[in-house]
Amino acid sequence: MKYKDYYEVLGVPKGAAAKDIKSAYRKLARKLHPDANPNDVKGAEEKFKELQEAYEVLSDPEKRRKYDALGSDWQQASREAETQRRYRTTQDAEDIFSSFGQGGASPSGFSDFFDAFFTGVGRRQTASANVPRRGNDLETSIDLSLEDAYRGGTKQVNLQIEETCPTCGGSGVLQGSLCPTCHGTGRLISNRKLEVTIPKGVREGQRIRLAGQGAAGTNGGPSGDLYLIVHFTSGSKYERKGDDLYTDLPVSIYDLVLGGDVRVPTMGGDVTMTIPAETQNNKLLRLAGKGMPRPKGKGSGDQYVRLVGMLPQQLTEKEVKLYKELASMRNGKK
Repeated sequence: MKYKDYYEVLGVPKGAAAKDIKSAYRKLARKLHPDANPNDVKGAEEKFKELQEAYEVLSDPEKRRKYDALGSDWQQASREAETQRRYRTTQDAEDIFSSFGQGGASPSGFSDFFDAFFTGVGRRQTASANVPRRGNDLETSIDLSLEDAYRGGTKQVNLQIEETCPTCGGSGVLQGSLCPTCHGTGRLISNRKLEVTIPKGVREGQRIRLAGQGAAGTNGGPSGDLYLIVHFTSGSKYERKGDDLYTDLPVSIYDLVLGGDVRVPTMGGDVTMTIPAETQNNKLLRLAGKGMPRPKGKGSGDQYVRLVGMLPQQLTEKEVKLYKELASMRNGKK
């Protein structure tokens, strides 16, 4: 991340008055506007955007205070900001753009330096400085097994959540200097241990809402909500399709040919299933209501059992003789 000298961009000294900053901006805006530079429109656009960025910061008292406070600590602060960016999961419009990968575009359209320290800081907050504001909603993932989804109930999870810095209240500045707690980012990553209620039958990608567990509000405003996006881990012996479950069951060829009762594992425990005589290998048999619970107590899906015939090995001489006799009988049958 490259440091931006906004005073140099505007051509004013650090102690310049607000009216001088405004005057310098207007003068340079007329000079650098792309319409005034038809022979170098692209270059003019870049310079004009840099000018707008500098004016956005230096014309806003809160942003200017924070910029002046950066000083020699700006590199440490930028590292902290990068750490926050990796974990940022808020659903502000600014974050939505970055999460969908808009060609690397920054949330504000300005430089990375600006976004690290000034996105969301400024007129919008100062205009309503004393008004209680609800905290942002946060979003992260939660890893579950299919068995967790089948049983439902409570589960303890450890999560890393981005929160407003309690020392500076999210401004990044404390008594005219960078906040020593968040190093100017206004945010902190905290570890939380939460008890989450898992709905029975929850699906991949479904959101579980934890009311009031999001980012803290400001000026006494309520906290936002935390949304957990369900992701299933691998390793289950069941395959899920909608609310139905599929599993393979090894059986002997005698069970397939002659039929019989076999024990089948299900999410709710083993059950007895009858195999009809002369069942083909890889046949799917259905166990009604043994699949995943449906939302709001509306029954359950089914479990489909694929019968996988297991051929006998290490045959005795007598068994080989009997198989040959069977083969002769089948081949000679018209």
